[in-house]
Amino acid sequence: MNEPIQPLTTSIEQIISPRRRDLGDFEVGRVLPYMKRRSVGPFVFFDHMGPAEFKPGHGIDVRPHPHIGLATVTYLFEGSFMHRDSLGSVQLITPGAMNWMSAGTGIVHSERSPEDLRQAGHRVHGIQSWVALPKSAEQGPASFTHHPAATLPVVKMTGAVLRVIAGAAYGVTSPVEVLVPTLYVDADLEAGAELAISAEHAERAIYVVDGAVSLDGTDVPALQMAVLNAGIPVTMTAKTKSRVMILGGAALDAPRLMWWNFVASDDGLDLTDFLYQS
Repeated sequence: MNEPIQPLTTSIEQIISPRRRDLGDFEVGRVLPYMKRRSVGPFVFFDHMGPAEFKPGHGIDVRPHPHIGLATVTYLFEGSFMHRDSLGSVQLITPGAMNWMSAGTGIVHSERSPEDLRQAGHRVHGIQSWVALPKSAEQGPASFTHHPAATLPVVKMTGAVLRVIAGAAYGVTSPVEVLVPTLYVDADLEAGAELAISAEHAERAIYVVDGAVSLDGTDVPALQMAVLNAGIPVTMTAKTKSRVMILGGAALDAPRLMWWNFVASDDGLDLTDFLYQS
């Protein structure tokens, strides 16, 4: 349930700065949900993890916890996680690969640093996001799929390397099975590179992981999410070497309730008192 927002520029509707959240083992920058922006396309949760440095003997221990009504999307730039879930899945997640865990009516999972990295010391850096399942799939069975980095399509342009993580973009389609039109791209840009962001998807945003870019001449520094105005093609220019996540897709088919690790729709409730406040 997004409030009307006065556009900042012709291209940019809104800028969101992450809020720091302590998860115990490390801190994250939480971008979504935001009080004035609950979602971008199907994305209802977006955390920037790290970069975090772990000394030998230390690591991440995201202990078993439940989810409903969403798909978790784990994507790493550095480090690795060992994923385990109540379906019996055991999967090492490495940089450039993608885990898509659809919770449906319920699943429990954990993510921990693997023992070899824990003993050696390591860095972890990545994005943890959640995609709301469409209403038609909320009550479906849980599932887990892993997509190695080599299976995700890569598009090379002048000064840009684009990995299409989920959905369709730049003439290719990810093998990740999505249930609604989805846009999720990891863009590695050299200084001065220009990249067109089409108006194909109903809702779009960029998040600058590092570096700095401009959108049709308006600067967007590192660690900022710029939500784009609908229906307008945008040109992104890298002011320095930059890494940018491009995300979005179809608007949600209904407002979502969010509480702890649970996401759900319910047309029979007044959502005002229940929407996740972050």
